[in-house]
Amino acid sequence: MAADLSAQSQTLLLSTTTTTPQRSHPRTTSFLPFFSLSHSKPLLHLSRTSSRPRQRLQVLCEATGTQPISQLGHDRLSKVPISRIRNFCIIAHIDHGKSTLADKLLETTGTVQKREMKEQFLDNMDLERERGITIKLQIARMRYSFKNGEPYCLNLIDTPGHVDFSYEVSRSLAACEGALLVVDASQGVEAQTLANVYLALENNLEIIPVLNKIDLPGADPDSVIKEIEEVIGLDCSNAILCSAKEGIGISEILDAIVERVPPPADTADKPLRALIFDSYYDPYRGVIVYFRVIDGKIKKGDRVYFMASGKDYFADEIGVLSPTQLQVGELYAGEVGYLSASIRSVADARVGDTITNYSRKAESSLPGYEEATPMVFCGMFPVDADQFPELRDALEKLQLNDAALKFEPETSSAMGFGFRCGFLGLLHMEIVQERLEREYNLSLITTAPSVVYKVNCVNGDIVECSNPSVLPEPGKRKSIEEPVVKIEMLTPKDYIGPLMELAQDRRAVFKEMKFIAENRASLTYELPLAEMVGDFFDQLKSRSKGYASMEYTFLGYKESDLIRLDIQINGEHVEPLATIVHKDKAYAVGRALTQKLKELIPRQMFKVPIQACIGSKVIASEALSAIRKDVLAKCYGGDISRKKKLLKKQAEGKKRMKAIGKVDVPQEAFMAVLKLEKEVL
Repeated sequence: MAADLSAQSQTLLLSTTTTTPQRSHPRTTSFLPFFSLSHSKPLLHLSRTSSRPRQRLQVLCEATGTQPISQLGHDRLSKVPISRIRNFCIIAHIDHGKSTLADKLLETTGTVQKREMKEQFLDNMDLERERGITIKLQIARMRYSFKNGEPYCLNLIDTPGHVDFSYEVSRSLAACEGALLVVDASQGVEAQTLANVYLALENNLEIIPVLNKIDLPGADPDSVIKEIEEVIGLDCSNAILCSAKEGIGISEILDAIVERVPPPADTADKPLRALIFDSYYDPYRGVIVYFRVIDGKIKKGDRVYFMASGKDYFADEIGVLSPTQLQVGELYAGEVGYLSASIRSVADARVGDTITNYSRKAESSLPGYEEATPMVFCGMFPVDADQFPELRDALEKLQLNDAALKFEPETSSAMGFGFRCGFLGLLHMEIVQERLEREYNLSLITTAPSVVYKVNCVNGDIVECSNPSVLPEPGKRKSIEEPVVKIEMLTPKDYIGPLMELAQDRRAVFKEMKFIAENRASLTYELPLAEMVGDFFDQLKSRSKGYASMEYTFLGYKESDLIRLDIQINGEHVEPLATIVHKDKAYAVGRALTQKLKELIPRQMFKVPIQACIGSKVIASEALSAIRKDVLAKCYGGDISRKKKLLKKQAEGKKRMKAIGKVDVPQEAFMAVLKLEKEVL
């Protein structure tokens, strides 16, 4: 009957009336359909009347002639021709609205239902939500109906914005054909914006400029467009103005992705070649691999071969991320998905490896990725020595998910067995430490961050040294070279002076200053990396009230006047407290360390000297006074010679005690001094 009624009319009004509650039936509902021919589109009118209190609710819902967008989201596993696949990523400076835009794209395409939506939907780590930053790249497959009604498959990769996670961005770009360059309409071009654009251009991606946050009172889209054209050189005549928070311009972005991002090459007939761009370890399923199919096809149950490691497995499960894992039977060229093959060894499936079919192997592997070069090093030691095996396993599993992390075993006389870890930056170091403690329940001690120095020895050898304890003796080394970076700071013109002062205090060499806009300037310096791994970024933000941003690139090594600063306690060298510092800063660092140690080391029965030394030369010294017994208490009078005799006897005892005594530096003292080194270096 409902079919007959809908055939007679294009409008249905459904009215639900609730009568006054009665004793036997608390609520009686009646459905009264009636018809109107005055509307051309189907209209649903819901009216509910209640006696307590009397309310009236109306919901209007218009259905379009094509399939509703929310329903299209449920069909995202349906196959489409390769010509209708679009792989793109979102790149931007930190806090320019990438994650918010990704959320809105997922919601608009119906990939995630509105009731399931939450802010930073793709940021699934607690750390990401707490800090409001993206740490890991995330993938989501969407289905979008274009103007002509044809469905398109859009594979989105959301990327981090901080400079320390640029390796994540570079891996994402290799799996895409296009990129949305998101720029905050109120802040304009910032340092990481430039860096990400250059990465995208290196990968020959189609870049679509998007100006976000146009709803803010301080937004100035016209000046930002001019700034992008002048600084970056992108044509912004077709830039899209949007507000991800308010949902403005989202459909225009989706249309631009379909129209301007090229489809992947149709190479489904070739032998399988798939590039691994990310992976993680699941305690129940083993290593889960994220890959982009470049050539050929992969089916569930296929025997696959990892070309770099030489291992082969059966593909127990393949699927897509939308954004949760959804199983499919087959993936072909141009698609992005995941693979589960009961891989137990984390070394068998590394990022950058090529997957091919075991029975029909590809002739050559894909280029993969450049190895990430660690910039900052620190030692990581478990508080409980029994946790060393757990720390090793945790680092191996974390390295699977974070390919930029490097580590090697290290032994310390103070802290026992641990690892020397390499990171891309200070934030990267902080995040890794936090993830190890949270995800793997470890208690860790980290040493002060340091960099890798190159030591030119007298015999012609070149020794790389990241730990002061392995630095060759002064007589064996000819010179020490330290890493130098080119740093670019973008700042409003009001803060040029404070930032120049900051750079000069850190031994930076001025290179260039230019105005990229009327009120914004770019400062370029060459800076020793060792000066940047301390609190340089914090000071940059503090002195510019949060408005300045920075980007750095590694230049090479430069000879510098560096020395090793040793700490002696009671005449014995304490290796874990040794540091490599510039000669000009040696006294300040030595004075700070000795004063801190004096506060932390408990007093002994004898006098304990605490000295900061360069070789055999003492440059700063403090002394712990001995705990003394009052040997004169029994002398209530008498000659002074009696008192001198007692004091001399006590002094001889203290001297013998000092000769054979040993000072134990408590763990708390090491931790406090390491924290101090992070502040003063």
